[in-house]
Amino acid sequence: MDALRHIAAHLALDVTAICLLTFALYWRRHRRRDLVPAYLALNVGLFTVVAALAEVGGGGGTALGFGLFGVLSIVRLRSDSVQHEEVAYYFTTLVLGLVCGLLQLSLPLAAGLAAVLLLTVWAADSPRLLARSRRAVVTLDTVHNRSTTLRADLAHRLGEPLHWTVMEVDFVRDLMVVDVRYRESGPEPKAVSRELGDDFAREPADPKAARPATTAGTTPRPVPAWGSA
Repeated sequence: MDALRHIAAHLALDVTAICLLTFALYWRRHRRRDLVPAYLALNVGLFTVVAALAEVGGGGGTALGFGLFGVLSIVRLRSDSVQHEEVAYYFTTLVLGLVCGLLQLSLPLAAGLAAVLLLTVWAADSPRLLARSRRAVVTLDTVHNRSTTLRADLAHRLGEPLHWTVMEVDFVRDLMVVDVRYRESGPEPKAVSRELGDDFAREPADPKAARPATTAGTTPRPVPAWGSA
């Protein structure tokens, strides 16, 4: 009976911690409903396995340990659908399940470790931390052949460029794609498409529509010499 109460107390601590992480932190800041059940199910499932591992012990515990390693090894985090900050929430979910599921730990110690994890995520993912630093993949409707003109164009469109990388240049369509880290300037943040993520700024549907048609016989372009801030 005492063992059941001990497990129930650790389970209550785990459920409280994962609900705070999922609803009080993640949902309020990122609003991705599809990851909420993933976090909850992964955490409670991991707690169940770790609690069973702690109770079995011996050879059975070794077998469960290998099984736990196999379960964790098949968790795949796809970079095209999960942002880096959401990967941090994934690993915090795993660690909370492990810490709360270790029944050998006293309840106050487990609660203290869970509080440290929650406070770390709260501080590291705070909107006030580096609030104006942004990243965007921008498609420009011109090809700049000098780093100074490229920097000036990026500063005019986005803000102060901190670092950039030229990813693609298309001389046929007169386009270039640039991965930019920049600092926003001005009182209001620029609109960002949340459906595509923070890496894609809203651009006009046809950036070349307003450009005048080029005439034949133009002089060849010089070889670009891009640089980075």
